Amino acid sequence: MTQPPVTCQVCGRGPDPATEGDPPLAWVLDTEAGRRRWTCPGCARENVRAIEAKLDSQWW
Repeated sequence: MTQPPVTCQVCGRGPDPATEGDPPLAWVLDTEAGRRRWTCPGCARENVRAIEAKLDSQWW
């Protein structure tokens, strides 16, 4: 079973195409409503307080 392509849940950006396999370590993975959701480093920096407070993504 193949995994869907990794894209940022906030901006829609994907990881650098030069990196194959798992997304880079700087990407944030969370699970919301049973779904895996990825956040790129830029969006994670902008929303770090909401992420650490474990707010639903609708709040940020």
